Amino acid sequence: MTPRLIHCAPVTCINVTGLGEPGGSEHVSAIGALYAVASAMGGPAGPLEGRWWVEDTSRPPLEVPRDQWRWHLLLPLPGMPAPGAAEAAREQARASGAAVDRVQVVTFTEGECVELLHEGPYSEEKASLDVMEAFMAEHGLVRNGLHHEIYLTDFTDPEPRTMLRQPVARAAK
Repeated sequence: MTPRLIHCAPVTCINVTGLGEPGGSEHVSAIGALYAVASAMGGPAGPLEGRWWVEDTSRPPLEVPRDQWRWHLLLPLPGMPAPGAAEAAREQARASGAAVDRVQVVTFTEGECVELLHEGPYSEEKASLDVMEAFMAEHGLVRNGLHHEIYLTDFTDPEPRTMLRQPVARAAK
């Protein structure tokens, strides 16, 4: 698959921010809270997404231990919810036992992004990320935001498909 340059408009979503490895207890708890609140709001408008970063700048991100990875997990909404809707959904979902107080409504804008469909295990994403980096270098682009993943299949799917997205800006000359 070949990377492409796209423009992303502002996105409103429900979001949980956390720290820890993908599939770890913190990560799984956050997913449960998101889906509990989304269900109480009438269901998610899009697939689960994640925006990832590390705070250790002494080494490449994929060399940082996974338990130090930081993330925003999110489910896009069709628009800004009515005033009080998210609070009411959290209250309704509280009975589920999920950590619903962590769920917030946020809006973010990425603007220009390089995007690439990764087909295969998450552990093999580095090859796709390298293709994206080469595309960025060839087109005079630099990172301009958090690494973004859109999970097109369930985490348990043996052949996962993930849309990889990197916000970019023109490199200074």
